[in-house]
Amino acid sequence: MFELLDIIGTLVFAISGALTAIYKKLDLFGVYCIAFVTALGGGTVRDVLIGRTPVGWMLDIDYVYIITTGFLLSIIFNRYLERLRISMFLFDTIGLGVFTLIGLEKGLEFGLSPVICVILGTLTATFGGVIRDILCNEIPVLFRKEIYATLCIAGGILFFLLQELQMQSDIISLIVAVFIISFRLIAFKYNWSLPIGTVFVRKE
Repeated sequence: MFELLDIIGTLVFAISGALTAIYKKLDLFGVYCIAFVTALGGGTVRDVLIGRTPVGWMLDIDYVYIITTGFLLSIIFNRYLERLRISMFLFDTIGLGVFTLIGLEKGLEFGLSPVICVILGTLTATFGGVIRDILCNEIPVLFRKEIYATLCIAGGILFFLLQELQMQSDIISLIVAVFIISFRLIAFKYNWSLPIGTVFVRKE
C-alpha cells in the first residue's frame, strides 16, 4: 500500500505541476521542471530535515520515470481537458491526501513523535505545491485563505486516532486519504475557507 501511494502521489503531483506550467504557457523544458519540483519538492524537504540523504528520489530512478510519464500524459491530453484549472485542482487534491500519508509513514519509520510526524506529513504534501506556485509567479495556495494545510494536519490527527483503535494500517491509510480528498472537494464546492488576516486587524 505504501509503495502504491508513493507512485500515485508522485504521478498526480507531476501532472498537477505540468498542467500549471502549461496554463502559464511555459516551454516543454519549463513544464518538465515544474512537474519535477512539484512531485519531489515536499519529499526532498522532508528527507533533508530527517537526515535521510541522499534523498529518496536520488536512490530510485523509478521516480524520474513516473514524473516523465505524468509530464507526457499532461502534454498529450491537456487539449482534451475542457476545464484545465479544475483538472489541476483535482490532481493537486489527490496528491495532498496521498503525500500526507507518505510523510506520516516516514516520520513513524524514523521513530518520531506523532506531532513531528504530522508536521512532516504536512510538509511533504504542501511544499511541492509551494515551490510550483512560486516558480509560476503565483501566491502559494498554502498561504491563501483556502483550506489546504489545515486538512493535512486534521488528516494526521485522524491517522493517529485510528491507530489507537488498533485498525489495520491499510484501512487507516485509505480512510485518511479519502477524508482529506473528500473534505477539500466539499470545501471547494461550498466555498469554505479560513478567515483572512484582516479579520483580526482592529479597524480605526
